[in-house]
Amino acid sequence: MELLQEVQARAGQLFGQVQRDRRFIHQHPELSFEESETARFVQRRLAQLGIPMQTGIGGHGIAGLIEGRAPGPVVALRADMDALPIQELNDVPYRSMHPGVMHACGHDAHTACLLGAAEILQGLRHRFSGTVKLIFQPAEERLPGGASLMIRDGVLQAPGVQSIIGQHVMPFLDAGKVGIRSGMYMASADEIYLTVVGKGGHAAHPASFVDPILMASQLLVTLQQVVSRSDPRVPVILSFGKISGEGATNIIPGQVYLEGTLRTLDEGRRRQAHEQITRITHAVCEGLGGRAELEIRKGYPVLHNDEALSARVREAIVAYCGEPQVVDLDLWMASEDFAWYTHEVPGCFYRLGTRNEARGIVHGLHTPHFDIDEEALRLGPGLMAWIALQELQQA
Repeated sequence: MELLQEVQARAGQLFGQVQRDRRFIHQHPELSFEESETARFVQRRLAQLGIPMQTGIGGHGIAGLIEGRAPGPVVALRADMDALPIQELNDVPYRSMHPGVMHACGHDAHTACLLGAAEILQGLRHRFSGTVKLIFQPAEERLPGGASLMIRDGVLQAPGVQSIIGQHVMPFLDAGKVGIRSGMYMASADEIYLTVVGKGGHAAHPASFVDPILMASQLLVTLQQVVSRSDPRVPVILSFGKISGEGATNIIPGQVYLEGTLRTLDEGRRRQAHEQITRITHAVCEGLGGRAELEIRKGYPVLHNDEALSARVREAIVAYCGEPQVVDLDLWMASEDFAWYTHEVPGCFYRLGTRNEARGIVHGLHTPHFDIDEEALRLGPGLMAWIALQELQQA
């Protein structure tokens, strides 16, 4: 049997197991940095497959190794394991059993798909040369991101990884579709915490106070220069989602608190925006008689899909699924800590469609009604395994 057909056949046979794994993980979600039971589940499954592993990487992270018949390149496949602090509202048999915690971003499917890919590759290890490193990652949803911690602990070393592949569910693509984009893809994401400090007082005596509400209002308008006066070829988003001033109709507060986010698609533009925000913030507040306390908390970096690797991955997807099933993705201003890997080795992050309008599976990520069409689990594991096999043949 040709290798492609064998991978597809094995993936079909594994569907029931992958579905059971996904449902078990979905029922037992764990928040970032708390994935102890999920990690134990993954360890048991890898042990059943006879796959050696290293545990406790970057917290609860796991790295399994599948070695082929002879030495060769090392390709990594990554799945994240953590859930979100969301109360699930789906009425399904596999609904979360942990109040206030839910797999609302599909990490249950990612982990189940990688376990399925692991079983396929372990069964075919006599058919390829090189090594596949299986990265089961904690804490994608919380800074500094489990990817950065696993990298710190050496997950891309011993053996050294030449390329890394990540698969993520996409509720805007129908099940059976696969999306990919080469080059610039996902944004950096930084958090802004800002206190505008003035002097409070009675609203009837404007000469006696320094109004932080006025300063904050002026500052919000002026900060838009960071976006409007930037290179229009590089998307930048600066948004503030929280503003709080504990005053009243006739009470001017002493300070106003703001929180926002900065997102860019270029690391140089990101650094420049940080400088602009800092300069404008202090200039505006000091110019109006107050001062500012500013913290820009750096989050995940820009995610760049290596062009050469992405071209090969796209070819592998077309071979596995057929050209009509492949969708060329647009820029995506959300962020993802897989980006950390792409700043270390060539990486490609692609999307697995999970939408099914006929069944009402249409809700977005990070929402209490999010779910996937589990038919996508017929495609995901085999596709990951096939991409890894094709990449091993490139060296």
